[in-house]
Amino acid sequence: MRFLLDTNVLIPLEDSQVALAPSLALFVRLANDHGHPLVYHPSSQLDINKDRDPARRRQTLERLHQYVRLDHLPACPWNDERTDSNDAIDNEILHAISNHAARFLVTEDLGIHRKARSRGLEDRVLTIQMAADLLRRLHERVQVHLPNINEVPLHAIVHQLPTPFFDSLREGYQGFDHWFRGKAEDGRNAWVCRAPSGTLRGLCVFAVQTDERVTDGGVSLSGPALKLCTFKVAEQERGQKVGELLLKAAFQYASRNRVEHIFITADGDRQQRLIELLEDFGFGCIGNHGRDAVYVKRHPSTAPPPWPDPVSYHRAFFPHNMDGEGIRKFIVPVVPRFHQVLFPDYHRTGDPTPLFEIPQEIAVGNAIKLAYLCHGTTNQVRPGDLVFFYRSGDHKAVTSLGVVERFETLEEAEAIIGLVRRRTVYSMDEIQGMADRPTKVMLFRLVQHFRRNVPFPRLLRESVLKGPPQSITQISHEKYQRLMEASLA
Repeated sequence: MRFLLDTNVLIPLEDSQVALAPSLALFVRLANDHGHPLVYHPSSQLDINKDRDPARRRQTLERLHQYVRLDHLPACPWNDERTDSNDAIDNEILHAISNHAARFLVTEDLGIHRKARSRGLEDRVLTIQMAADLLRRLHERVQVHLPNINEVPLHAIVHQLPTPFFDSLREGYQGFDHWFRGKAEDGRNAWVCRAPSGTLRGLCVFAVQTDERVTDGGVSLSGPALKLCTFKVAEQERGQKVGELLLKAAFQYASRNRVEHIFITADGDRQQRLIELLEDFGFGCIGNHGRDAVYVKRHPSTAPPPWPDPVSYHRAFFPHNMDGEGIRKFIVPVVPRFHQVLFPDYHRTGDPTPLFEIPQEIAVGNAIKLAYLCHGTTNQVRPGDLVFFYRSGDHKAVTSLGVVERFETLEEAEAIIGLVRRRTVYSMDEIQGMADRPTKVMLFRLVQHFRRNVPFPRLLRESVLKGPPQSITQISHEKYQRLMEASLA
C-alpha cells in the first residue's frame, strides 16, 4: 500500500533546519517499518523549484531520489490553457490518485481536499495526522484506544489555560482567557477529552439558551437550544475521532434534556475541518454571526416524517432513524472479541462496572461511524437498512442498533483498508487474512446500545430467530417490532 506525498509534505521532510512534527515523524516511521512505499509526483519538482530559498530548494531536489518517482502518467484532462499553474499541479497530483497510481495522497492542502470531495476522491486523500492514525490503527492496534469524554466545570481546567492547547483559541478570539475565566465563575461546564498524562486532547464548552437569536439576519431558534460555544481538538489528535466523540456527547445531552436544536459558529477560513465534521453529522449553515457562519442541527424529540433517503434522514435527525416496512432489518452476529473492540462503551445491564472504566453516564467511550467485516453470503444489505448486533459466545444477546451507510464485497486488502480507513478496528494482518476470499464490508453509524439487551431465549420465544445466528440474517418487519418491544421490557 503506497502513499503519494504532496509537495507540502516533502519539503518539511527534507528540510534539515526544521524539526519534524510528531505526526509526520510517526507516519514516516510506520510507513518505513511496515514496507509502505512513499512516492512523489513529477509535478512536485515544479513546485519545489518555486521555493525562494535556494539552499533548501537544492537540498530538497537532491533528496527526492530516496523516494520513488511516478512515471508514465496519463495527461490530466482537468487542465487547460486557462488553468492557474498552482491549480494545474494540484490537479495533476490528484489525477494520479484517480488513476490508482497510489492508494492514498497525503497532503495538508485544504484546496486539494476540497477538490477531492468534488471528484468523489475524499476517501483517498489524507492529512498527515490521518495517515499516521491509519497506519497506527493497522499496525499498532493494541496501543490505540478510543478516548473517554467527561463533563467537567470550567473551573476544573482554568489552570490549563497557559498550555499550548489554547493558543489557537487565543489567536482567533482576543480576550479569550478573560472570557474563559468569566464563564468558569458563572458555573459553565464543558466536555473534555484528556490524554493519560492529563493534557487536553479535546474541549467543547456548552450552554443551553432559550429563544436565541443566532444570526445577524434575525434568525431565532424557538425554545431551548444547545450552543457549542468553544469546540477544539488538539492538532496531534485529529483523525482519532475526538471531534466525533465530542459531538456524540452533545447529541446525548440534547436527547436527555429534550433540546431540539444544536448550534455552533465557525470561521470558514480557519475551521474548514470542523465544518466538514459538522456537515457530516447533519449541521447546516443558516446565516452569519459577525464574520462566522452559524451551523444548526435539528434534534427533534419525536421522529420527523420519513424522507426518500434513509441515510440522509439519519444524518439529519440522529438519533432518529427510519424503520418502516420498506427498510430491511438484519441481525449481525459478532464474536465477543470483536464486539468489545467495536463497542468498548457497551455495558450489559446487571454486570458490575469493570475496573478502571469510567461510568457510562459521564463518559462516551465509542465513536458513531464504524465498520464491520465478515465472510457472510448475503448480498441483500443496502444503505439505510437497520442492523442489530448479536454478541455470540458469552452474552448471546442482541446489544446494539446501527444504520448501514455502505455495503460492498471486496477481494483486495488495500481496497478494504481504503474503505474502512477511518473506522477500522481491524489490524493489517487481520484484514489481509480476511481478504483471501471475498469479504463483506459494512460501514454503519451506531444509533444506540439497548438499555436492556435481548437474550437468545427471548429471541426464540418471540420467534425472532429459530436458532443462533451464524451469519447476517434478515428478519421481517413484524419480528423487528417484537425485538424492539423486548429491548424496552
